[in-house]
Amino acid sequence: MTPLARRLLLTTPFVAAAVGGVGFYTALQRQRTGVYNPRGVPSALIGQPPPDFVLPELPESGVASFGGADLRALGRPVLVNFWASWCVPCIIEHPQLMKLSREGVPVFGIAYKDKAPDSLQFIRRHGNPFHRLAQDVPGRVAIDWGVYGVPESYLLDAQGVIRWRYAGPITDEVLEQDLRILLRRYA
Repeated sequence: MTPLARRLLLTTPFVAAAVGGVGFYTALQRQRTGVYNPRGVPSALIGQPPPDFVLPELPESGVASFGGADLRALGRPVLVNFWASWCVPCIIEHPQLMKLSREGVPVFGIAYKDKAPDSLQFIRRHGNPFHRLAQDVPGRVAIDWGVYGVPESYLLDAQGVIRWRYAGPITDEVLEQDLRILLRRYA
């Protein structure tokens, strides 16, 4: 091996470590300043109308089924929430959805890959924040929306355009720092 090749071989790990360190430091700085959100997952639907779909109602839920046309025709901001009874973070987010519902924000629920009796039991136990509630047992509508997992929420403006997506439970902090501001902006 030539001396130049030996030097390159010895310095390569140091250069890789330096590049990785700079990248890590940059990510930390961006997180600290709020420019980078590691939980933020981009969505191709932002700025677009929701995908066309029609889902069956959740049996015995007492609310109608709905589809994409219903969301676009509402004429005011609406929150679409993908959730499931087996989802632990959905329990964490549920009080915030109840708050929004009591304040008059229409929350449309889509029970993702959940059995109807389990979804209904969850609603009976924790309360029903949903203006309308449908079930997506096979999960095909969730795929069209780009859902990665539950809970996941989308805010549509008064014209029915998707303006915000949040993957994870809506906590009090998310509600106050993000969602309420957007609800006022897009009212």
